[in-house]
Amino acid sequence: METLAQHRHARSSAQKVRLVADLIRGKKVSQALDILTYTNKKAAVLVKKSSGICHC
Repeated sequence: METLAQHRHARSSAQKVRLVADLIRGKKVSQALDILTYTNKKAAVLVKKSSGICHC
């Protein structure tokens, strides 16, 4: 199932967020959550919050 998550007024460029999104695209939820947790980028926090896969 495909879902769409949007985060408006994020203070990060689309290119930086896309780099993080490419890391988790096509992964299972548990694996994507692990990747986002241990990725040392500000965009990882934005993707994690907007995706809704965790309760941060």
